[in-house]
Amino acid sequence: MNAAPWIAVLAGLALAPVLLDSTWALTLLSQIGIATIACLSFNLLLGQGGMLSFGHATYTGLGAYGAIHTLNAARAAGVDFPVSLVPLAGGVAGLAAATVLGFLSSRRGGTALAMVTLGLAELVFAVALMGFAFFGGESGIAGNRVMGSAPWGVTFASPVQMYYLIAAYALACAASLYALTTTPWGKMLNAVRDNAMRVEFLGANPQSIRYRAFLVAGFFAGVSGGLAALLFERVTPDALGLERSASLVLFTYLGGIQSFIGPVVGAVLMVLANAGLSSLTPAWLLYVGLAFVLVVMYAPHGLTGLLQTAAAQPRALYVRHGGVLLLLLVSLLLAMAGVAALVEMAYQWQLEASLGPRVAFGVFQLQINRWQDWAAACAIVLSAGWFFLRLRRTLTERLGAGA
Repeated sequence: MNAAPWIAVLAGLALAPVLLDSTWALTLLSQIGIATIACLSFNLLLGQGGMLSFGHATYTGLGAYGAIHTLNAARAAGVDFPVSLVPLAGGVAGLAAATVLGFLSSRRGGTALAMVTLGLAELVFAVALMGFAFFGGESGIAGNRVMGSAPWGVTFASPVQMYYLIAAYALACAASLYALTTTPWGKMLNAVRDNAMRVEFLGANPQSIRYRAFLVAGFFAGVSGGLAALLFERVTPDALGLERSASLVLFTYLGGIQSFIGPVVGAVLMVLANAGLSSLTPAWLLYVGLAFVLVVMYAPHGLTGLLQTAAAQPRALYVRHGGVLLLLLVSLLLAMAGVAALVEMAYQWQLEASLGPRVAFGVFQLQINRWQDWAAACAIVLSAGWFFLRLRRTLTERLGAGA
């Protein structure tokens, strides 16, 4: 394993609080660290094992509950339990859940596995809504991470201390998961993904390999949930919901499931979309859905796969066709801007009574009751879209002719 990238990441994580003197920025980075562990653990199932699970939030959520209950139990008993080890209690909870649910899910592969994970996730979520004693009802369970002694003055009360704790766990979990993919078991997991029947003919048990993957993924997902419980100091049944599982599937795929860095990119996108894009527009889920559809259609290996493909192209390609590629990008961006303008005006039209007829769109002020604005947005979409398709066809013909 090449140590240079890991040393660079370690240096970046250590210097982040110095460069970003902002509580909001540190909280955002902390959420990205938590999401990174969750997405990497999910990608162990999907990218490495070819197992599409629609219930991965079950393990992150139960890990969060395990961590918050451990924290409250230690406080109630007066035990000086190290707060830095609480996420491991979440990992144990996630592992315990995977021991049962993973065994049921891993017995079959493909579509059957996906449907079983979906059903089990809905079952656990329904139980969470009814089990008030453990899950706390809709209000959930609250805790306080500042407890016990404070060695070296570390109480985890400040965002900086929580950031460093999450960064340490994120780096350790990422390194562990990467190391697992290079082991013989990791290679066998890839083989089960590619051809489970051939693996069985070779004498290995695909179901056993898939089950171990669920156990490992459940543990690391539980660690992610435990860190989230410490950061927010409250866990609600929403942490077990299907929406959370769907976010993991969607953004991990957006980042790219074929490379190890892809889920990390997906985690960054997930946090930015939930914390940033959601505050800019009420249509943010629509944009995320459109981005997912476009990636599935035109970049099935995700954004990282797209960048790797672009980087692998010979330099001569960009020298010869740089102008066409630039115009292609500009036309795509214009078409996307036109679509976004139409979407924003449509949402404002629905909410005109409370928000008024004006839409702030970058440096422009659009009016939903002015037909010229609608016509201009439609014209931009149609013209830029036609220009994009035309340029794409021209570029394909040139490449096919070897120009």
